[in-house]
Amino acid sequence: MKAFTKLLSTIDGYVWGIPLMVFILGSGIFLTIRLHGIQFRGFIQGFKNLFSKDEKSDRKGEVSGFAALCTALSATIGTGNIVGVATAIVAGGPGAMFWMWLAAIFGTATKYAECTLAVHFRQQGKDGHIIGGPFYYIEKGMGEKWKWLAKIFAFFGVCVGLMGIGTFTQINGITGAVKNFFDPLSKHTVNILGQDTSVAVVCAGIIITVFIALVIIGGLKRISAVAERIVPFMAILYVGTVLLLLFTNITRVPDAFVQIFKGAFGIRALAGGMAGTIIASMRNGIARGIFSNEAGLGSAPIAAAAAVTDYPSEQGLISMLGTFIDTIVICSMTGLAIIITGSWNVGLEGVSVTTRAFVNGLPLPSGLASFILMICLVFFASTTILGWDYYSERCLEYLVGDKPAVIRAYRWLYIFCVFIGPYMTVSFVWTLADIFNGLMAIPNIIGLLALSGVCAKETSRYFGVIRDKGQTSVR
Repeated sequence: MKAFTKLLSTIDGYVWGIPLMVFILGSGIFLTIRLHGIQFRGFIQGFKNLFSKDEKSDRKGEVSGFAALCTALSATIGTGNIVGVATAIVAGGPGAMFWMWLAAIFGTATKYAECTLAVHFRQQGKDGHIIGGPFYYIEKGMGEKWKWLAKIFAFFGVCVGLMGIGTFTQINGITGAVKNFFDPLSKHTVNILGQDTSVAVVCAGIIITVFIALVIIGGLKRISAVAERIVPFMAILYVGTVLLLLFTNITRVPDAFVQIFKGAFGIRALAGGMAGTIIASMRNGIARGIFSNEAGLGSAPIAAAAAVTDYPSEQGLISMLGTFIDTIVICSMTGLAIIITGSWNVGLEGVSVTTRAFVNGLPLPSGLASFILMICLVFFASTTILGWDYYSERCLEYLVGDKPAVIRAYRWLYIFCVFIGPYMTVSFVWTLADIFNGLMAIPNIIGLLALSGVCAKETSRYFGVIRDKGQTSVR
């Protein structure tokens, strides 16, 4: 396993090299310019759309815009916000946070573009359900000769669901947090596949797998219903807890920002002759940022395509809020908590880093602080598992066609991957997820750049409509 993990690390280094980072950031910058700073000028309108009550019965779609956003957030707000941020800062230093922010700012334009195009090119299945996403806007927008690119996206989408963001990393994070709380010293173990495993890991893995199975079998509407109830609750609980930590340590916050900006540009590293630290901060910040908010990955458009709306840009504005909520708000809070408490440079990894930050930073008993983080991670990661099942099912449906038996079989395979995820190492699952994320993003971004003109026209059309209605002053 060590040799295979080392091979994966080598592949990961090539996939997440400077070319891909430049490609992803450059695409976000290009779309920001092409769409006239949509993430800034359309921010308020996005919130207006989110809470709009206009739900005419003849509007196309399966779920409300809010439900579509919650489904997308259920997939993005997961271990990336707790474990992923910790992993990025441990590997790249505090400066990784700056690159995570930068990727999110420009990634918001990317998220808007991909979700707008998803609604514009969405299709209706034989049974009436709505299907959409990068595979359709690549095929329908770029033409049949590019269908091979759409299939590549769909293939990697299935891989990300089964072996990346969707299963292994999430359940691994959940069981790791449960173990840290109930059995931190691994006193109670059983032998599984030749290695001693904490009973807490085994029990948590079984319970979560059963819960996931019960929801997944119900399909999109059950997933959306669960997401609508859990996502707002878990976000408020986590944000409230971290705000308490930050206010308790408010005098340390300015120094945390100093560390972030110095680390981002290698000021300390250059003084010591180690300029490579800048690349490490960039690579880890951008990679973990994309893992967390999925801007450019092509996942959120699959959920956005099912939204009830008459205007593609209407849902695009709602969906882009997910990047702001996920990275600028939640990931930033996690990062600041880790940096303030110094938990990133004491030799820990994964969820243990964030657990230490909570225990040392909160004015609460250590057991209670650890319990709160465990509960947040369980909710975060469980909803991500659910959201990515829906995404990967739609990718598979595009590859094999309308074959319910295949989709049902895939659901059970997905559940099996959740079941075995707890018994893999942290470094293995995160490296594997990074690789598939990068490979999935490439065909999607090619499609976004090729169809940016379509997105620009939809944007102009929508803002023209709302100007005529006097709903906003955006020009």
